[in-house]
Amino acid sequence: MRGLNQYEDPRLLVGSSTSDDAAVYQISDDLAMVQTVDFFTPIVDDPYLYGQIAATNSLSDVYAMGGRPVTAMNIVGMPADILSLETIHEILRGGADKVVEAECALAGGHSIKNPEPIYGLSVTGMVNPKRMITNAGAEAGDVLVLTKPLGTGILTTGIKRGLASGEMVMRGIDLMSRLNKPGQTIAAEGLVKCATDVTGFGLLGHLVSLCRSSGTRATIHSQDIPAIDPEIIRLIEEEDCVPGGTKQNLKTAEADTEFCSSVPDSMKYLLADAQTSGGLLCCVPEANLERVLQIFDDAGSLSKAIVGHITPGGVEGSLITVV
Repeated sequence: MRGLNQYEDPRLLVGSSTSDDAAVYQISDDLAMVQTVDFFTPIVDDPYLYGQIAATNSLSDVYAMGGRPVTAMNIVGMPADILSLETIHEILRGGADKVVEAECALAGGHSIKNPEPIYGLSVTGMVNPKRMITNAGAEAGDVLVLTKPLGTGILTTGIKRGLASGEMVMRGIDLMSRLNKPGQTIAAEGLVKCATDVTGFGLLGHLVSLCRSSGTRATIHSQDIPAIDPEIIRLIEEEDCVPGGTKQNLKTAEADTEFCSSVPDSMKYLLADAQTSGGLLCCVPEANLERVLQIFDDAGSLSKAIVGHITPGGVEGSLITVV
């Protein structure tokens, strides 16, 4: 985005400058619009499940801002000479079912012919600007709560190589198609002001952006980091089942991260793993922690975990310490 002309509108409360999950545009004192767009190529073979995961991933950015999705539009690129109309329909049906689950209106979309399948959504949500969540509101003392376990990048690489067990695959699919709906609840109750969803840059990459935007640092407790399955660590250590994006994420994050000597390489890769439709990483004031955890429990979170805390910022030193 560097060097592009930009119309400076004071009603654009959140734009691209803080690398946040979605844009927020103020309409009135009590109402703002949340906008996001996301799509990707298939990560599972089943077209219906692919549609579900892609739609869940797109909707997540609105939840990460504390918003309520209200409309969605399909983004579709398909090799129509290779995939049948029935297969394409199944992809769209999977996405549509997730949009219905989010109580969001599917308003249309756009399709093109493309050499490989791509699918996702453009989503518009609504939020009270006084209650919105951004990645720039962390404060020292906040507790870091992660709402989904890590490892989907490792898992999908394992699937491609035929190394992932059926049970782990199904758990991963369940995880990736689980809506981050509690984000709108914790925002509406004013419990959390800072969060991000953990997606392509991995937990470390998104946390670095959060700390930089908030002027803070963070400490991560590696022993408290949940993985989708214990087998994920074996895939890293014994099979070198680490996607290129995850390796690049770790290389990038190392400039701002200090790892204690006891942290194994497998954990470093897990922390940097590029997630698809990952969970929320919430900065929760300690006074609100019990209520926030209860909301996640009520929503049936797969593996909520307290994984660290926010510390004061400073002029020098790493933004993240992993112990």
